[in-house]
Amino acid sequence: MTDQDSYKQQLKEFYGSRTAYDHEQGTRHPLEAKLLLEFVPLNLGQKILDVATGTGLVAIPAAQKVGLDGNVIGIDMTSGMLHQARQKIAVAKLQNIELIEADAEYFDFSDSSFDVVFCCEAIVLFPDILAILQKWYHFLKVGGYVAFTCPPETAYMASLQQRICARVLGESLPHILEPLGTPEKCRNLLNQAGFRDIEIKIEPSGHYRSLSDNRLSGTAININFKGNPLLSKLSQEQLNQLEVEYSIEIEKLATDQGLWQDTTKLFVRARK
Repeated sequence: MTDQDSYKQQLKEFYGSRTAYDHEQGTRHPLEAKLLLEFVPLNLGQKILDVATGTGLVAIPAAQKVGLDGNVIGIDMTSGMLHQARQKIAVAKLQNIELIEADAEYFDFSDSSFDVVFCCEAIVLFPDILAILQKWYHFLKVGGYVAFTCPPETAYMASLQQRICARVLGESLPHILEPLGTPEKCRNLLNQAGFRDIEIKIEPSGHYRSLSDNRLSGTAININFKGNPLLSKLSQEQLNQLEVEYSIEIEKLATDQGLWQDTTKLFVRARK
């Protein structure tokens, strides 16, 4: 199994285990999906693609907005997430939504197939973000929208994780939040992919978490650094060292309320 195969497998396991994703404590998944939908004008009869659809938080209300003459395709590689989405679709009795279990990095649609491509909270997970944006550009009709959310590079203790890994490895690794971590980086990648009329909104958010919720596990390291080949060379001793040093640094930042977790999001849209 390659490093990237291992990374994808850990993504499946990580998201597949989250059976209460819509209501996880300290998260705002439904609200972020709602805000992303509101960021893009949807009309009756439109064709929508929701990439990394998960539990259908974007796909289901999008299907309701485009009506019976429109349709929504949701694609995700995690069967557990799609199971939750199917249950909600059945309750809502929607007939204009299709779910596909597949890796969106390799799944293709015809050019000019969609009016809107959404990706809520998951674009940072793709190994090559420019390549996936270029793919979505081809999927869109002229004038169509791409819309996604991503955290800034300052969120989720990313800089601390990067410093600890560099200290243990002796080499700095690119963090998962870096490629789209500022509005300027988002604009740059979208411009390279051919998009225009780029708009970005910053929605600040955060909450306090207990120290016990902030471990840096081997799975978290692999996901946060996208299965970087250097990670496969880490010994168990080095992994233990990472966890210990991270815990020490986290404790320095803790207050009586716990550890402040920055969960700010960038809401990004652009047109073909």
